[in-house]
Amino acid sequence: MAPQVQALISFLEHEAQPMIVLDTEYNILAANIAYRRQFAAVDKPYIGHKCYRISHHYDVPCDQAGEHCPMKRAFDLKGPDRVLHIHHTPRGPEHVDVELRPILDASRQIVAYVERLSTVRSASARPTAEGLVGRSTSFNLALSAVQRVAPSMLPVLLLGESGTGKELFARAVHEASDRAHGPFVVVDCSGFTETLFESELFGYEKGAFTGANARKKGLVETAEGGTLFLDEMGDVPLPMQVKLLRLIESGSFRRVGSVETQQSDFRLVAATHKPLQEMVADGRFRQDLYYRISAFPIHLPPLRERADDIPMLVDSFIQRGGSGKRRVTVEPEAMALLQAHDWPGNIRELRNVLDRSRLFADDGIIHAEHLPIEFGSQRAANSNVTFKAITLQGRANMTDDEFVRIANAFSGTRRELAAHLGLSERTLYRRLKAVGLA
Repeated sequence: MAPQVQALISFLEHEAQPMIVLDTEYNILAANIAYRRQFAAVDKPYIGHKCYRISHHYDVPCDQAGEHCPMKRAFDLKGPDRVLHIHHTPRGPEHVDVELRPILDASRQIVAYVERLSTVRSASARPTAEGLVGRSTSFNLALSAVQRVAPSMLPVLLLGESGTGKELFARAVHEASDRAHGPFVVVDCSGFTETLFESELFGYEKGAFTGANARKKGLVETAEGGTLFLDEMGDVPLPMQVKLLRLIESGSFRRVGSVETQQSDFRLVAATHKPLQEMVADGRFRQDLYYRISAFPIHLPPLRERADDIPMLVDSFIQRGGSGKRRVTVEPEAMALLQAHDWPGNIRELRNVLDRSRLFADDGIIHAEHLPIEFGSQRAANSNVTFKAITLQGRANMTDDEFVRIANAFSGTRRELAAHLGLSERTLYRRLKAVGLA
């Protein structure tokens, strides 16, 4: 072991964050105390083992299993790389923010790598009774962006269709920031008149208008030291956008009925399902305000782009049913129909469909016929629904023989095969590994 690597191991031992040292062949050379506490299984050795075996249970490096490999990128750059991965931990699969840095010798050759791991607490990679849930590529991209921007003070703009979980993502930004111990204040900008919006946001003085019998703090003041989340930002009345711009630029505002300027220190997160750039072009949204709130846009994927996450989301919503609701399961054909649906209402629609369908599940199982009528029409129109059940739930319904036959006969790339089967590349790799074709 190179002397500089040995010195590095000694230095990292008492670092607060989990860290490991890797050689250039992916072998784990050492791990500090924090790593051993959070990621090391007591009965499974890891020193001398490949990092991709320990973290992912892969037989090949991540880039060969359809994922981003930070070591490959760091080798090409001779500099650091960072990625959000799902790691196997003693607690189960978890989202982990990984930063890898190469260690160079005097001739600028890489002799080792240091990997820093941070568990993402604001999202779960397995079914859970609360919070964000997902493992799909599009979900992980959005979650990775949250982890990037959260420690900064940049305004965040969440863009996505209605029902994609914008408030949960906004809360994730807050919880991963330095303001996590401050308040998280939600302002629903839709449905407010100009006068009501101003009094709710900025507060008012006693006697400012009829019914104002006492001074009232506005939501801006309530957010002091925390995060102000402006949901449905595209619905802010145009005259109010000027005052909102002043608030965002300077943190200053005046209560309704007051001439005194107040200050509030908050982190701004905004969200909308509307096309703000088009609204700027036709004069419905101020251009200067748009550029102030969109310093860091994050696109939230619609549910139709997260078909792999639907079984996990279904299980999570079933867990969230509450004490007054019976626990149910979903039969494979019904699950395939759920995964094949376009979900214009996204996650909100999925939750409503499950709440309705479970009322018909007298035997404790949601069957295909329990789904709303549009699913029945889809089922009748798709004579290949059995094939959909095979492709969209490959691991559950496709036999190994069928899978091997399809994989051997397919002439395209691994990515094309995954798309053909309706699987993620990660799921495809695991299935190939299980049948000895990896």
